[in-house]
Amino acid sequence: MSADEPGQPANPADPLPMSRNIGTPSVALAIGAHPDDVEFGCGATLAKWAASGCTVHHLVCTDGSKGTWDAHADAGELAARRQVEQRAAARALAGDRAGEVVFLEYVDGELGSDLEARSRVALTIRRLRPEVVLGHDPWKRYRLHPDHRHAGLLACEGIVAARDPHFFPEHDIAHHRPDELLLWEADEPDHVEDVTEWVERKLEALEAHESQFESTMKAVDDAELEAFRNRIRERLGGLGAPHDMGAAEIFKRIDRL
Repeated sequence: MSADEPGQPANPADPLPMSRNIGTPSVALAIGAHPDDVEFGCGATLAKWAASGCTVHHLVCTDGSKGTWDAHADAGELAARRQVEQRAAARALAGDRAGEVVFLEYVDGELGSDLEARSRVALTIRRLRPEVVLGHDPWKRYRLHPDHRHAGLLACEGIVAARDPHFFPEHDIAHHRPDELLLWEADEPDHVEDVTEWVERKLEALEAHESQFESTMKAVDDAELEAFRNRIRERLGGLGAPHDMGAAEIFKRIDRL
């Protein structure tokens, strides 16, 4: 697979020892670069946790305004449409356990991991107080898209700022230290979540992002959409097989925050 393909990786050739299935958090916050990145990266895991009572929040860093191959598309209209799609995807994943969908609205392709963005991510973590944060692995080798790198850095750096009281005291809100960080797209994953029962919920959420059928999912008709579904099923099935799971999502786990 391409290093720039979204979501869960191919099965690692030489996997590290894996931890399995952390306990369901009470609150989770998934941080994605664009609308749909969370669903690709950890949608089935979030659906599983929501079914067990977890409140699932989304933080989307960019406006997704460049997410089309149509050179004549109106960027503002696309950005507005993608917010509607993201909210629908969040509901599809988590149902009545869907929490906030926070949009930072940086221009697609122009996200940076600067102090202003870090402050906004840290403030969201302090305000929503997640036990688990999930995000892109910013150290993925050969990652082309800058937004994915910067969103991953913001997840990591936002946790550091959120946990320590002397960072951004102007927030005027108590600091907060999450328990766990799970990074998807990792080159060296060391944690696996059994999502055997939640693959179809992940697909339902992904299909809420109708504006991305052509560009990201390569699905311009029913046959191609079914082919996309099968690619996701096969990918997650392949990731689960070494662990005697019907389907899995895998992550780099950092639990000393």
